[in-house]
Amino acid sequence: MSNDTAAALSLLNAAAVRTRAKRLLALGLDDKLPHFRVELERLDEAVDRVVAITKKNYPVLDVPLHSRWRHFVTYDFDRTEVIAEELPDARTHARACFDLAIVSVLLDAGAGPRWRYHDPVTGSDFSRSEGLALASLMMFARGGFSATKAAPPTAEEQLRADAEALANLDTATLREDFQVDADNPLLGVDGRAELLRALGRLVLARPDVFALEDSPRPGGFFDYLAAKAEGKIIPAPLILSELLQQFGPIWPSRLTLGGVPLGDCWRHPALITDDATSGLVPLHKLSQWLAYSLIEPLQQAGFTVTDIDGLTGLAEYRNGGLFVDTGVLVLRDSSDAARAHEVGSPLVVEWRALTVALLDRLALAVRAKLNKNAAQLPLAKVLQGGSWAAGRELAFALRPDGSPPIKVSSDGTVF
Repeated sequence: MSNDTAAALSLLNAAAVRTRAKRLLALGLDDKLPHFRVELERLDEAVDRVVAITKKNYPVLDVPLHSRWRHFVTYDFDRTEVIAEELPDARTHARACFDLAIVSVLLDAGAGPRWRYHDPVTGSDFSRSEGLALASLMMFARGGFSATKAAPPTAEEQLRADAEALANLDTATLREDFQVDADNPLLGVDGRAELLRALGRLVLARPDVFALEDSPRPGGFFDYLAAKAEGKIIPAPLILSELLQQFGPIWPSRLTLGGVPLGDCWRHPALITDDATSGLVPLHKLSQWLAYSLIEPLQQAGFTVTDIDGLTGLAEYRNGGLFVDTGVLVLRDSSDAARAHEVGSPLVVEWRALTVALLDRLALAVRAKLNKNAAQLPLAKVLQGGSWAAGRELAFALRPDGSPPIKVSSDGTVF
């Protein structure tokens, strides 16, 4: 293994995300960042908002983990119950849940303020993450990601995502299932479709990872992780590092090092190291969101997932928006709020990294106010309780369309 390859692999884990985010926060606290000032005395307002909305949403503080599965619940009804009811055994169920979670999370980059999904089950309209979740769930439930030609298919044939079907997914089909048209535009829909096709091609090419117990499917990653478990124990950071290494090639052309694609990793001039990773800031938002979302299917299959706090907070616009809207993060140039910024711009990289580091501090303060320890209220529950909801609530209070305080040009594969 070359030095560059080893350096690249050192960025494909949660510890690297946390360490480098904290380094940028330290620079911010010394007032040495180019785009943001950090006003740490304002953190109390963010904490109070998170505490208030957590108590409102979970009065007895029975907060679940932050994951994609929360978005599949509408009006207190878990729409994924049919998967458990229809499938014959725990491992088949786990593969189906992995299929659904992986596909749904990869489709979960920001939808934009105008898109809505009209849910045929409830008759209600849902936007943003909830809408994207339901659209992907309904497409999955009808067999939209299955390659079966059987008529009618069995539940096991229908409730799956096959590599062949993903690799050949027509963008028009995705547009139809997600109800996209000129009056209902979805940001980055072409990028989302290509991401699923890239996923399909990768899964087909790696039967050693994705076809250990079944034909090639993203859900085969369950069997791959299960084989790595020691005594049915799987550390959450291992889920993420394996996701980053095994799924890395699906992402659009971005930074690579030593031939290794770095995924959601970007450059910032203030982060200097003495090796080949100098200037690189890993964030891995969608991959961490996916890692959180694979925990529950593993638990349901009888595995114990440890060190969930080894994962980090998510570098996305609701958490980041909370810190901007409460004045914890202040743009040095206020006119930057009026224009859109590319995902890879130093301003956005700085904002996202500061968000990750600040979430750790926010979690400590939230636990103290709720009289909970880290075991009782891990970061994943603070996010769910929590920071994401408080960021969204404040965004709608300040801006009619609920948009983030900083505009980011999205290709549908990051936010």
